[in-house]
Amino acid sequence: MRDYRLDIDKHDDYFARNPHQRMVTDRLIKKRLSEASVAQSTATVRGYTENPDPETLDEYDFFYKTTKSLLVLFQIMGVMPIERSGVAETTFRWKSKTALYAYCVYTVETLFVLRVLEARVNILLHGGKRFDEYIYGIIFLSILSPHFLLPILAWTNGAEVAQFKNMWTKFQYKYYEITGIPLLFERLTWITYSLCVFSWVMAIVIMVAQYYLQPDMELWHTAGYYHILAMLNCLCSLWFINCTSMGIAAKGLADSLHDALGSTEPAEKLAEYRDLWVDLSHLMQQLGKAYSGMYALMCVLIILTTIVASYGCLTEILDRGLSFKEVGLFVITFYCLGLLYIICNEAYHNSHRMGPVFRERLLNVNLNAVDMRTRQEVHMFLTAIDKNPPVMNLNQYADVNRGLLSSAVTSICTYLVMLMQFRQTFMRNSALAARRAKFRFAEGVNGTLH
Repeated sequence: MRDYRLDIDKHDDYFARNPHQRMVTDRLIKKRLSEASVAQSTATVRGYTENPDPETLDEYDFFYKTTKSLLVLFQIMGVMPIERSGVAETTFRWKSKTALYAYCVYTVETLFVLRVLEARVNILLHGGKRFDEYIYGIIFLSILSPHFLLPILAWTNGAEVAQFKNMWTKFQYKYYEITGIPLLFERLTWITYSLCVFSWVMAIVIMVAQYYLQPDMELWHTAGYYHILAMLNCLCSLWFINCTSMGIAAKGLADSLHDALGSTEPAEKLAEYRDLWVDLSHLMQQLGKAYSGMYALMCVLIILTTIVASYGCLTEILDRGLSFKEVGLFVITFYCLGLLYIICNEAYHNSHRMGPVFRERLLNVNLNAVDMRTRQEVHMFLTAIDKNPPVMNLNQYADVNRGLLSSAVTSICTYLVMLMQFRQTFMRNSALAARRAKFRFAEGVNGTLH
């Protein structure tokens, strides 16, 4: 590597400059050294096989083998018609057999969901209901909305989902090439199978509970909600599996830093690890981009349903006391908040593993025990983490972390207070109108008698 310091120091006027000019010159030296190091590290990273054959990629694609059951379940349900079109290659095509099957399943489900929607609307519009009953009657209408928005929010992002799967495939092989250790996901296989079964069992249990707890819910109505709730549960499971897998990759990369620093060429090894970390950060960003529509819909639906269900619980308890109907609304409230908590909490832990935890490992490196180039690579690694923070977001619309959970709870409480205030105003106006009507009726009776 060219010594830029010698090129500058050989000028006679360097030592005749004032301190500020020397500081500017030193910054220029560091910048040139950094650029030279980046160029050399990039050349080093490119030493691995950039385009391995598909069989080799498939051999190390443990993530696909681990989560295959969830992918197949999504295909059976018609939620995301992506397919494994070749060896180690995931694609999305509007005219593929998987997509045509999804269209057929969606059409049949739509016909049944429309019947359930019509029945629920007729119940809601039936006369003689109180204002509060109209409000929380919206719950079972809003839960049907994900079905009708599925083609717009999920299928249109099919290409992004396929890209996310292919990025995982290439990342695992690159991880093995650089670290020398295959990226294994222990215990995730049976966890994925368990979540597939649990998603459907939970959906059925919740709706059957509503049949017994809600007086206006008929048994055949519940069949229109099973696949919708199962889809939401599967999306939450998918988020958990992806975040856990990325956390495992980040932990494995952090644990391998000690071996990298103990190698014969620690600077070059750290440059490779930095490039691998950046790929993992891009993979995390692609997750939010690929599923941004469905997870954004989940967040909005959860907030809306929680507000209405909480309002229904409070008003029914205030008016009639605790009953089975309120228990059903409590079940919906805790279910929605549970989904939101899992999504936000897993995203937080994933960002924490890739950000502060990884930064702490680098800060614990004894810089006095390594050479200048290794120290520079450590600083560049820390700069890469600061400039490219591992924050999970939904295609730049919203960051997914614990802050999103607290913001959602704050919004729920705010709108709940507004609804209660509106209810009090409505009840007060109704009481005044009834009193005036009674007074006018009394005046009319007295006038008739006289």
